[in-house]
Order: sequence, then C-alpha cells, then structure tokens
Amino acid sequence: MIHKPQYSKAESLTQLSANFHHIQQRIEQACQRSGRDASTVRLLPVSKTVDEARIRMAYQLGFHNFGENKVQEALDKSESLSDLEIQWSVIGHLQTNKIKYVARFASEFQALDSLKVAKKLHQRLELENRDLEVLVQVNTSNEASKYGLQPSEVAQFLHDIQPFYRLKVKGLMTLALLSNNNAKVRECFVLLRNLRDQLRDDLRLNQSTDMCMDELSMGMSGDFEIAIEEGATIVRIGQALFGARALPDSYYWPEQ
Repeated sequence: MIHKPQYSKAESLTQLSANFHHIQQRIEQACQRSGRDASTVRLLPVSKTVDEARIRMAYQLGFHNFGENKVQEALDKSESLSDLEIQWSVIGHLQTNKIKYVARFASEFQALDSLKVAKKLHQRLELENRDLEVLVQVNTSNEASKYGLQPSEVAQFLHDIQPFYRLKVKGLMTLALLSNNNAKVRECFVLLRNLRDQLRDDLRLNQSTDMCMDELSMGMSGDFEIAIEEGATIVRIGQALFGARALPDSYYWPEQ
C-alpha cells in the first residue's frame, strides 16, 4: 500500500509562510546532501484547486510563477489575477482544443510529448506573436497509464520539432513512479538525468540548434528531495505547500 502524507490546508498568510519556509529548508538540506547550491533549484508552487485568495497570499510571499494542470482552470485564474504579474506554467497533458489558450497566456509548458501538439502550438504562437518555453515530458516509469515519450524516442522528437522555432526547448520533465519504494522512485530521476546529459552533449555538437537541455523538472510533494539529490532544477510542489486537495491525483494526472 502506498502511504500518502496528510497535508493540512494553509488558510492564512502565517500558515502558508511557515509551509514555504519548511519546504525551502528541505530543499536546502537536499542540496547540501548532494553538494549543490540551493539557488540552482526552482520551487514551482502548484496551485491547482487553490483559490484566488491563497494564490494572492503566495504572491505576497514572493512567488510569481505558478503551475496548473488543467488549462481551463489556469486560464480562468490568469484572467481573475491579471492585476498581478504572474507567470503561468501548464504542467499537465494538453489537448489540441486547448492549444489556443496556452499559446495566449502561458509562459511555460512542461508536458510536451506530441509532434501534433508541437506543430499546432507553434502555429498558434505565430498568430499570437509569442514564444513559449517548453519541457519535453518523458515516461521514465514505463507505466502505460502515464503520458510522456519513451526515453528512446526523445532524441528523434527533438530533431523533429526543430523547425518550430516558437517553442523554446529548455529541458525535460517526468512524473516518477508513485511508490513507497524510494529506490524505484530514484531510478526514474536517474534515468531522466542521464538522458538529459546525453542529449545535452549531443546538442552541443549540433551547431544548427539553439535548444537547451539545462532544466530537469522532476519531483513533487512526496518525492522532491530525492529528485533534488538526482539533479532536479525544478520541483513542482502543491499539497505540501497549500494543503491537501479534495480531488484525487488521477483527476489531474489522468490515464491515457
């Protein structure tokens, strides 16, 4: 049985500040264990189901970038919070009928795994006269229920999307195995890091591309410390910061 921690809802600025401080301490400790500078890890607060008032509190604490899984929810929040200088990262699977919205408001898309989506997203970005930072999602757990490219497919995928210059590739993203077996979880992160390193070496030899492979978005509330130890540069943390969600994870990370 997978043990899931119970997170209490942070409903005040004081509670939210305490949670952020605790998470930051854990990030720093994980960095110390792995000989890294904590400034190399970006904490991305995941605000799915989080109401506007609590996002505004997080903004007061200095967080101006938030991650959302559902495009419609992210779009609604981007409009209702338009008085704040917030950058929105879409971190969930993108359906083609929602591409036009992402092209309009998102600053980052962390779940690119389809040539069809890449092409349509580029076309919409052209219309909007915008660029979009993207991460390529990789299925490192080899679970049929998860989105993401197989590791062996990523190099060809990067080659195929080179013409889509509106997509600024910055690295890779993964969802690790949901398990209490830390060794199995760690394997997912090691696989992504090794793949990133190989791809980065290959790109350095390719003078015709300006793609970047510096970012590794891996690790969430239950496993971000392991991810940092294995090289994560972005950790996506929601429940450990804002509190437990009413809806199950499957609603936000749907099966294919």
